[in-house]
Amino acid sequence: MADGFIILDKDSGIFSRTAGGRVARMFETKKFGHIGTLDPMASGVLPIAIGGATKMIPFIEEVNSNKKEYFFSCQFGFETDTLDITGREITRNNIVPTVEMVKSVIPKLVGKTMQTPPIYSAVHVDGVRAYDAARHGKSIDIPPRPVEIFELEFLGVRNDSWDFRVLCSRGTYVRSIARDIAKMCDTLATVDMIRRTQTNGFTIKNAVKLDFLENLVNNGGDFKKYLEPIDSGLGDIPVVNLDGKAAQFYKNGGFVVTTGADGLRRVYSGDTFIGIGMVIDGKLCPKRTI
Repeated sequence: MADGFIILDKDSGIFSRTAGGRVARMFETKKFGHIGTLDPMASGVLPIAIGGATKMIPFIEEVNSNKKEYFFSCQFGFETDTLDITGREITRNNIVPTVEMVKSVIPKLVGKTMQTPPIYSAVHVDGVRAYDAARHGKSIDIPPRPVEIFELEFLGVRNDSWDFRVLCSRGTYVRSIARDIAKMCDTLATVDMIRRTQTNGFTIKNAVKLDFLENLVNNGGDFKKYLEPIDSGLGDIPVVNLDGKAAQFYKNGGFVVTTGADGLRRVYSGDTFIGIGMVIDGKLCPKRTI
């Protein structure tokens, strides 16, 4: 079974889980996961873990920068139930702010803040996904939660669409950013495009389209060359290299005496990655082995 990551450039109109499943089928495995979730309407970088790489997801999310970059656009003057263009329009005022108004409110959203996620989101409320409750017509109260917006930039206007770029923390909803910009300008907004270009250290420049991969599979091409190593995204974790005997002892659950400060380690036997360990009081203890 293959182990590693496909850095996918997900198209708009497909669920993240569905995209991951299609990648997994190429590698003839049911074991897969993805780092972060993109809304169905959103496109962009979506790292798909195949096989044993799924074990690395928590560590990648722990050690990598939690900064995510999105380009997005919205239309002012109306709002849908999902806060994006795929939803049902629920209110309209036809008020479009001036460029000066938008520019003046953007700095107020930068920094640490409390943000209320959209009703149609994956947030858990009383043990239920918010979008499941919304689809069943249940009224829910989603409390605001802390997020951080590092950069928010207005890029210009194209016909009815207003373009922005945001660099934000994990858990930030782009649709909520557009809603809040509009609210501060005394109007409404609906997002009509979201594209993620950076997440957890993975960037769009290394991403590949799902259709391209499937065409390679169907035509006997070498699609596996796009599979990134299982230790991709773990580069900030220090390395410990074990010889054959110590490596086998470690893989069987043994603690290995080592040096250095306490903390996570990438563990190798020669050039072979064998897992993630934790140094505690001079001993390397297995956390996830491959």
